[in-house]
Amino acid sequence: MKTVTNRQAFELAGQVAEKLMQLGADGKVVQTTIEQVNHPFWSDLVKHFGQKSGVMIIDRTTPFNPAEFIGDSWTIEEEDKRSLALTEVDFDEIRLETTLKKGETSINGEEKLKRLEKAGHIRLDAKVFQTLWKDKTLIPESWKKMDGYTIYFNGTILRGPNGSRCVLCLYWSGGEWRWDYCWLDDDWSDCFPSAVYPQVSPQN
Repeated sequence: MKTVTNRQAFELAGQVAEKLMQLGADGKVVQTTIEQVNHPFWSDLVKHFGQKSGVMIIDRTTPFNPAEFIGDSWTIEEEDKRSLALTEVDFDEIRLETTLKKGETSINGEEKLKRLEKAGHIRLDAKVFQTLWKDKTLIPESWKKMDGYTIYFNGTILRGPNGSRCVLCLYWSGGEWRWDYCWLDDDWSDCFPSAVYPQVSPQN
């Protein structure tokens, strides 16, 4: 976990103060809230709610269950073990990759997966997706602004009842977050980036 800065604590204090004002709190209470920004309480609170410091906690005690989340006959085909080892995800480190080469407007999903693997990217998995879906306030605001884009989590490859392979995704539509899945035998444009973590040494 990153060290909590005074700026992060101040931002959280400001958000709480704003909420207190909306609830009609006395001005003195609000002022006291801001003045106590350096109190250890704020640092502890920021650490507890990892998203406030740009870090999301991933609960790995319960694995992602596709049959429970999507429906019967859905199974996990394969997963990026490096992503499964992550118990924290720093939003500042997440990159959105299309793997498109110069002149390409789209790419087959299976080919994209191969390129992500060859580049050494840690492909964020379905548990990361599920954590964001369960608490949508964690989803970066920058993703919401990417209207028309869909963010994919290629770290977990699912197999559907029809036998085809797919991955889960999030997208902003109609003023709310929604989820879906996309088959890997489809073509993916630059509007279909995948959430990955810093690359490691590429494969030969």
